[in-house]
Amino acid sequence: MMNYFEFYNIPESFHLDEAALKKQFYQLSKQYHPDFYATEGDEKQQEILELSTLNNKAYQTLADPAKRLEYVLRSHDLLQEGAKPQLPGDFLMEMMDINERMMEVDNADQLRDITSEVLAFEGDINEQLSKLTTDYPTLDDTAKESRLNEILNIYYKQKYLLRIKESLDTFAARF
Repeated sequence: MMNYFEFYNIPESFHLDEAALKKQFYQLSKQYHPDFYATEGDEKQQEILELSTLNNKAYQTLADPAKRLEYVLRSHDLLQEGAKPQLPGDFLMEMMDINERMMEVDNADQLRDITSEVLAFEGDINEQLSKLTTDYPTLDDTAKESRLNEILNIYYKQKYLLRIKESLDTFAARF
């Protein structure tokens, strides 16, 4: 399978020039548009159709920061289906505390306080992620490998927080 960054001839990065990415997508959309190859043989038409599909999938993935993050981690074999992340104990303790307080929520004010705390926590995590990903393209391979493991930990924290936010939404429907 073709690497999406290679397909677009851009360096692997967590932060992309959105306008340049879109421009490259449109250029390849024109180049690989199946209508331009209607008179070609079946083999060439199939090749163009595959390239057109690859272009669409690559753009959908790279244009979305969350999908791009997951794609980079997957392309380095850091995300496997069913893998159990090893989250830091202090993080898990804080999340357990939040979960316990959610179960005891009696009113909208309590829920709002917990929601604010979770959003602040999420903001801190996103700030950490930004610091880890900004200079990623400039790192050597060894440093990238180490950095990717730190980014993976943040990814798992984000997923955990997403589940908590979904629970908060469920509780919010009660008030």
